Amino acid sequence: MIPGRAEAARVSGPRFFSSSADEPYLRRPTDLLLALGGLAGVVLLALLAPSGTDLEAAVEAVVDSLPGVASWLLSAGYALFVLWAFVVLGASVLRRGRRRLLVHYALCAAMAWLVATGASLVAGSSWSGVLDRAPALLLLPASAAVVVTGSPHLARPFRWVGRVLVGIGATSAVLLGLTSPLGALTGVIVGMTAGALTHLLLGSPGGHPTPAQAETALAELGLSVVDVSDSPEQVPGMALFEADTEDGGELTVKMFGRDAWDGQLVTSFWTALWRRGERPHLGRGRSELVEHEALATVLAERAGVPVLPVVAVGRSAEGDALVVTQSSGRSLAYLQPDQVDDEVLDDFWRAILALHRAGIAHGRIDGDRLLLTAERSVALADFGEAEIGAPRASILVDRARLLVATALVVGPQRAVAAAAETVGVVELAEFLPYLQPPVLAKATRRRMKEREWDISDLVATAADAAGVEPPAPTPVQRVTPRSLVLAALLTAFAWAFVSWLLGLDFAAIWAELQNADWRLLCVALLVTPTIQVAQALSTLGSSAAALRYGPVVMLEYAIQFISLTLPSTAARVGLEVRFFQRFGIDAGAAVSMGVIDSTSGFAVQLGLLLFVLVTDLPAFTTQVLGDTTSTSSDESSQPALLALLVVIAIVSALVALLVPRSRRYVLGQIAQARTSVREQLAAARGSFVVLRRPRKLGEMLGGNLVAQLLEAVVLGICLRAFGFEAAFSQLVLINTVVCLFGGLMPVPGNIGVAEAGYTLGLQAIGIPAEVAVSVAIAFRLVTFYLPPIWGGMALRWLKRHAYL
Repeated sequence: MIPGRAEAARVSGPRFFSSSADEPYLRRPTDLLLALGGLAGVVLLALLAPSGTDLEAAVEAVVDSLPGVASWLLSAGYALFVLWAFVVLGASVLRRGRRRLLVHYALCAAMAWLVATGASLVAGSSWSGVLDRAPALLLLPASAAVVVTGSPHLARPFRWVGRVLVGIGATSAVLLGLTSPLGALTGVIVGMTAGALTHLLLGSPGGHPTPAQAETALAELGLSVVDVSDSPEQVPGMALFEADTEDGGELTVKMFGRDAWDGQLVTSFWTALWRRGERPHLGRGRSELVEHEALATVLAERAGVPVLPVVAVGRSAEGDALVVTQSSGRSLAYLQPDQVDDEVLDDFWRAILALHRAGIAHGRIDGDRLLLTAERSVALADFGEAEIGAPRASILVDRARLLVATALVVGPQRAVAAAAETVGVVELAEFLPYLQPPVLAKATRRRMKEREWDISDLVATAADAAGVEPPAPTPVQRVTPRSLVLAALLTAFAWAFVSWLLGLDFAAIWAELQNADWRLLCVALLVTPTIQVAQALSTLGSSAAALRYGPVVMLEYAIQFISLTLPSTAARVGLEVRFFQRFGIDAGAAVSMGVIDSTSGFAVQLGLLLFVLVTDLPAFTTQVLGDTTSTSSDESSQPALLALLVVIAIVSALVALLVPRSRRYVLGQIAQARTSVREQLAAARGSFVVLRRPRKLGEMLGGNLVAQLLEAVVLGICLRAFGFEAAFSQLVLINTVVCLFGGLMPVPGNIGVAEAGYTLGLQAIGIPAEVAVSVAIAFRLVTFYLPPIWGGMALRWLKRHAYL
């Protein structure tokens, strides 16, 4: 270690910038999410911008009543916010190597102006009005954009200063009368959006600690090293270093930098949403992360597992958390087949079995964590994601990952032979269903892709060694051009039939559609995807397996696409079964999870129906707001629509019973269901454990409840677009009745049934017939006929990433 370096670091004062000037900039997926979310928020606020609200009047009254001292303090707060933006700019000018940030700040200011101008135009302002108000319009969002853009470049304490001042500045602007509350919120969101777009285009640093900072931190922990360098392999959210000791030893240093705190949180959040094979660290601080890894390593070592011993663990004076282990050996992933003999393979399996006997699951087994030392002994490394007191599923996932990691090096035959010799054919068959790409760690999947390695050969070899049949995937119903044409014809027939029953022509409906507020219909279309976001929570609750929220959301969007050709319940259960199987869940348990998910949805619908009916909330007996003048056709149309729904139900039953082909199909399905229930009951019994977990029940019921309420919100927006309003309980009741009835009908997508149901429900609360039909058409467009556009994209994404 260079003499005096640690002392110099202690007296040099706090770091202003989070990382070195030459640290590479990265583009992160979360920047894209923030940018898209910010743009959607700005558009929604602009479309719904009120001309004057009671809140704004109340704020004006508060501003008028403020004493002079308060006004001075508010002015000072707003000035400090703007001044901080100039401080961030000035620091980039004065510090060597930071002047390239000026390009970032210029770009973010331009982005802020473009987004703010676009929001003003959407809200109804003219170009001349926007140009006249350009200084006032730009100051708040531009300053916020500079602060947000500079945030990743600053050390953590200064980041918090910027965030607090953004809040103070926005509040001060409102109380000073410079803008409305909605304008201040829009300005802050515009600034955040501009910053995210800038990070997305030009990248941002991750607050990666430097080797000099790592050397100083090691010295504070009492470790003297002669050289510290960045490790070739880096993991998002942390910094890895290699260090040499004075006696010739080698150390591996895992460092969670204080200034990378945001990166760790964002990385963990992204992991919780999307990544397969890694567990999120939400709720864990830097100290907890390193202490957990040290504890898991020590417990594994006591259980006789060959590990890399922990040398030191703690925090530096700057707040960086470190865990230091001995480093020796080469990773299995970089060895050649002739360098790994059968004894080494057996030793890896003995090590993992000893770990599992101690009740610990490694959580991240791959070729990088399996080490072979110069003495030909094996070791397990990196217990950062180890699970103490692990369930059986986590243990089986560990073994499946070990089999794949070894097979990538020595081939399926030798890898399976070693596993069968060590764990036995019975346990080999037990973790065979987990040999699926979604279960594997990220590094393993990357190597499989680089080598164009197909896991099916390994599955076949393992199944043959275990004496069982390879798990067969459940077939997924495909949407064909023929089915799309049939759906279109059925839709046209249903709309024409409903219009004929109401005594309306298409000219009347078209006139209502032309008079609709298309801005509000666009808002309804933007809100619609959030319904699947809520439904994904219910799917997570129905599964006892560890799933990721992001892929489950994509699954919900894909169900929207499949629903074009299947009834909604059948589409959901069929696709979910295939999805669950990719995580090692057998078909019986997967079917049960899909049924549990659908049943919880029906339970929520019944609960909402009973709640509205037994309370004093407005229902069908209370008329809506607006011009409800109707013709005699309106009064006579309700019995006609009721008759339509009854006819649909009777015809469906008659077709199933009287048509020989349909009768044979129904009877065959019943017989097959009986056999399937008997065979799968034992396998599915474990899936019902979710019903005994309050958290899982909360996810299922809460997700379905929020989804139903969001659908009612979209229905209300569509109704508002045609100039009418209704009580929220009425909208909930209409949507719930239609969903409950439609879920029982064997009609793909409830085409015709849903349109008739919504029309009938809207008429029941006093909506004129032509408006009711138009609202039903608009609602179905934004919630059923248009979502398959992005649902098809989601289906392709799931297939491309091996989730289906």
